[in-house]
Amino acid sequence: MTLIPFKQQLDFLDWEFGVFFHFGIRSFNPGRRDWDGVEMSPETFCPDALDCEQWIRTIKEAGATYAIMTAKHHDGFALWPSKYSRYSVADTPWKDGKGDVVQEFVDACRKYGIKVGLYYSPAQWGSRSIPFENAKAYDDYFIGQLGELLTNYGKIDYLWFDGCGSEGHEFDRERIVAEILRMQPDILTFGNPKWIAGIRWVGNEDGYASLNNPLVVSNTDYSELSTEMQTLDNAMCLPSECDCKIRNTWFYDLNEHTLKSVDELFGMYEMSVGHGSNFLLNIGPDNHGLLPAADAARLLELGERIRANYGTPLDFSAPEKDGDTYTIVPNVDWKAWDRASDPANLSNCVMLKEDLTHGQSVTSFRIYAYLPRYRKKKILVFEGRTIGHKVYCRFIALRCSKYEIEITGHNGDYTITDIQAFYVK
Repeated sequence: MTLIPFKQQLDFLDWEFGVFFHFGIRSFNPGRRDWDGVEMSPETFCPDALDCEQWIRTIKEAGATYAIMTAKHHDGFALWPSKYSRYSVADTPWKDGKGDVVQEFVDACRKYGIKVGLYYSPAQWGSRSIPFENAKAYDDYFIGQLGELLTNYGKIDYLWFDGCGSEGHEFDRERIVAEILRMQPDILTFGNPKWIAGIRWVGNEDGYASLNNPLVVSNTDYSELSTEMQTLDNAMCLPSECDCKIRNTWFYDLNEHTLKSVDELFGMYEMSVGHGSNFLLNIGPDNHGLLPAADAARLLELGERIRANYGTPLDFSAPEKDGDTYTIVPNVDWKAWDRASDPANLSNCVMLKEDLTHGQSVTSFRIYAYLPRYRKKKILVFEGRTIGHKVYCRFIALRCSKYEIEITGHNGDYTITDIQAFYVK
């Protein structure tokens, strides 16, 4: 039986590119690391120029469609005035304890048409934390805080759970899931699929998905601290997301020299979105509450690189289908085309898309390029596995008189919805 993605999963794949914002008490304590045990006083949290609209305007210009903010990280500090905690913005000098970063973030997303995502880590450490040993009290606290996030800010599109650090606690999973779905019936979740089927972690934080990237899996990575993949009770349809950092830390730190190049970030985009996953790039707002100028500029450079290379396909015909073979040809003046030196005649990438409304089917394919003068001769330029939402098939630049895509393996019926050619620089 073919497993079919539900509507929110299909919508998620259309989002393609999101931005993660790690912001919180750590943004004001450079050098701190997860689980280092060093207490961070709420008195240090005071963003004197917080501007969530600047964050969202910038990512919108870069082409992102969704945003996620760390409402509460492992340190336990809540970016909203939580009545379940003594460690939140209400306990800080910022706005005399009356501020709410979550509200400002959600409002900015809605103003600019960006999908709203909130990150929540069940785990926490420090003197203000609820002890894991009291299991029911901890679950009550967990549900209480989630309730504030899921009932006080309108529709939340995406809830991002981080399982890191909570491996030793046995949550009342059924109770928690029932409460989440009661409060937000249509919400999409990221995290352990044994809780709620949604989006799975690709298994690394480097921004890359394998060229073989099936929607249906029988085991998953779910925590950075876990040494083994977890086996699911049954195979599940779980699109993947590639989370990664623009610097070498998630939160703002004094490390601008670690800012990744546009070339590296563009490669991460191609190997996430271009391998059928979503691309989730993290930027840490600084201790003023603004995106650092260098990071914002780099993000905009990346957006321009993506648009320049994949915004407009080359002028090829619509795909023609003959059995399991599809062909596209350039729309050119053939009398001059094979003798011209115009670089616009070059291509080095073919993009394929598969209709996933009835599940993923294609398991292998080949791409052949027909030569510019010996037009009846073809050479193999790419062999692939899954297609899914989208796959970018890159190869050496050439002048091609026709592309032929042969589907060599599939599980049941399939439909290729789009084929395009590009010249990627």
